[in-house]
Amino acid sequence: GPADNDPSRNVMYYLTVYNEPINQPPAPAELDTEGIIKGIYLLAPAKIDGPRTQILASGVSVPWALQAQKLLAEDWGVSADVWSVTSWTELRRDAMAAEEEAFLNPGQEPRTPFVTAQLAGATGPIVAVTDYMKAVPDQIRQYLPNEFASLGTDGFGFSDTRAAARRFFKNDIHSIVVRSLQMLARRGEINAQAPTQAIEKYQLHNVNAGTTGNAGGDS
Repeated sequence: GPADNDPSRNVMYYLTVYNEPINQPPAPAELDTEGIIKGIYLLAPAKIDGPRTQILASGVSVPWALQAQKLLAEDWGVSADVWSVTSWTELRRDAMAAEEEAFLNPGQEPRTPFVTAQLAGATGPIVAVTDYMKAVPDQIRQYLPNEFASLGTDGFGFSDTRAAARRFFKNDIHSIVVRSLQMLARRGEINAQAPTQAIEKYQLHNVNAGTTGNAGGDS
């Protein structure tokens, strides 16, 4: 087909619009533009030392990931890196292409998928959070060696406040925290009782206790 810069190429652009007010922060000075274009970049490195976890978030869930990073540090002494995923699909497309190249060129050194290279130094379990179904972030699971958990909105028919819906589907701020703690506890890196304590502290079983994603963008 035509080259990438050929004006005759047929390209479709689409814009995803959320029904949630959200503040668009200014671009930081050292922005990883390649990461933004290819699908993932490090948005907020961990602020503290401690048992390490990774949070991958997209769209409206990015502010929730940043809040979870804060709670993990303040309440549990856990350090989390927050990654913004601009396209789960692009990451998978690139990784599948790398797999296909390796399959058809067995004598050559296989190309490392972009997502694998970006997260090469990222230690600890990964919690991926979106407002999509869990199957969307699961697209990249096989390309990462880390233990991986997806939080999303599987199912339908639950119509309530945004905060209650996110709590119901367990993809809210506190669910990110608890899922991270569960994986760290299973690895023996934090107190085994921490996940249970967190579920009680944040009332995770109570849909009315959710606070994530209220109108105003101040989740």
